[in-house]
This record gives sequence, C-alpha cells and structure tokens, in this order.
Amino acid sequence: MSTATLKNAAPFVPEHKTMPLLREAIQNCRGCDLYRNATQAVFGEIRPGSKATTSQKAEIMMIGEQPGDQEDKQGHPFVGPAGKLLDKCLLQAELDRRKIYVTNAVKHFRWEPRGKLRIHKKPGMREIKACRPWLDAELETVRPKLLVCLGATAAQSILGSKFRITESHGRLQTIQGLPPVVATLHPSAILRAQSDEDRKKSTELFLNDLQKVKQYLEK
Repeated sequence: MSTATLKNAAPFVPEHKTMPLLREAIQNCRGCDLYRNATQAVFGEIRPGSKATTSQKAEIMMIGEQPGDQEDKQGHPFVGPAGKLLDKCLLQAELDRRKIYVTNAVKHFRWEPRGKLRIHKKPGMREIKACRPWLDAELETVRPKLLVCLGATAAQSILGSKFRITESHGRLQTIQGLPPVVATLHPSAILRAQSDEDRKKSTELFLNDLQKVKQYLEK
C-alpha cells in the first residue's frame, strides 16, 4: 500500500500497546512521507536514552513539535540544544525530570538542506494529523496527570488551530477525553531569541509557566 492511499499512521500502531512494542512498530511507520528523509522515527521516553519498559508512567507528558537534527541521529527526544535547555529549566523550576515523559507531535524529522546542514522545516497539518495515532497511543500507555504543550505546533495539535500561546500560555486548559493541558513556549524559541533581553524575557516566561505546572500538580 502506498503512502498516498494512507490517511494516517493508524494501520501501523499495534493493537496491544506497550512501550517496547510501540517503539519497535513506529520504525516501520509509513503513515506519511517524512520517513523517507529521516534517519529513524523518534518515540517518546521518560529520560534521555532510557530503555523501553512495559510501562512508563509519568505525572507529566511534555509534547514538542518534532525531532531535531540530533534527535533524528540519536533516536531520543530532546537531546539537542533545546533539550539541554529544557533540562536546565526543569531543574530551576524544581520539576523532577524522572517523572516527565517527553515526546513530539510528529515523530520524524522534517528538514531541508542548506549546504551540509539539515535545517528544521515546520511540519504541515498533514504530517501532524497523520502522526496523531502515535500520540494517542502514548497517552493511553503513559496516562499522565497533566499535558504540557511546548510551542504552537504541539498546542494547536491538542487544543485546536485557534489556540494562541501568546494569549493563553500557562493557563490550565480542559479538553474532553484528555488530561488537563498547559501550553507554553518551546525551548527552541528561547534559543532563537534575537537579543539577550528577548532571551531573558522568554526564559522568565517559560520558568513562570513551569512553576504553574508544578502548582497544578500539587493541587
């Protein structure tokens, strides 16, 4: 069956959902065409480099946009510069990284060449919708108490295309069938800041939202 006839990844998601089965199955996903230029699919996990276990329960599931260059090469989410900044901010916010499952709305790296570099290219709604069955499988398996969407792509994939982080970041959102949701900046947005002042403001906003996440969990 060609990818042109497939609407999403659902045919590739195992009926019996455990982390080892899901992580193995996603490497054969052909639900969209992104697999063609990616090194591998990058599934979620609780900590960088962690081995799949039958169950990976977590209090928080953090959802980003897609794997980056380093994630694509290493096969783990949030191990590049944005991931290192995320770890640093979680430590400052006193959120236990060992209780946080990190993943992405899209599991393959979408990029375009620029010389010898592979430059991030934002995934389209086609890829986001096609990959949703994998995210749903993660939600079913991990069963987090709270979802944290990092960046506009992740937030809109969960909360709808009209959601705006600039207007509603840090606020607890509810959507039927899902745990409570909080949206905030993606760490990569902080790294892309044009000036030191902008970077400082974005970092403060991000840390403030993470503090709210901690407060929501403690209620």
